[in-house]
Amino acid sequence: MFTAAVVTVSDRSFRGERPDGTGPAVAALLEKAGYQVIETAIVPDEQPEIEKVLARLADGSGAALIATAGGTGFSPRDVTPEATLAVCARLVPGIPEAMRAASLAVTPRAMLSRAAAGIRNRSLIINLPGSPKAAAENLEAVLPALSHGLEMLRGGPADCGTLTK
Repeated sequence: MFTAAVVTVSDRSFRGERPDGTGPAVAALLEKAGYQVIETAIVPDEQPEIEKVLARLADGSGAALIATAGGTGFSPRDVTPEATLAVCARLVPGIPEAMRAASLAVTPRAMLSRAAAGIRNRSLIINLPGSPKAAAENLEAVLPALSHGLEMLRGGPADCGTLTK
């Protein structure tokens, strides 16, 4: 079992003006997949705040997977990908590519996602959309492969020659 943290990026949810539906939906999906969600957080759409919580989670919490929800669109305040790229040492472009490809089967707007994914220390950080439905669809598209990547990242006995679906 891997540990996970979920970070909702939303000005309105941070200020208490709108309930966070996406973070709990992502956490529930991760728990159903066997992850232990060790922390959830809500931060405003401020790059320094996002960077701070991502760095703290990757450096100190032990979370193998950090999933963000929100801030991946075209709005001037959507800066989650920039914050993610700023704190990661290595990029994992295949994850957002796979999420966009899966989402394109649902909506042509999927191509507008600016989601990113990367590695900081022994944590994988992935950006998900802000809506509960889109976040779940994106996460479900990549969940089957994440455990293999996390095993390799964590130094476990990942068998790269075995393909599982």
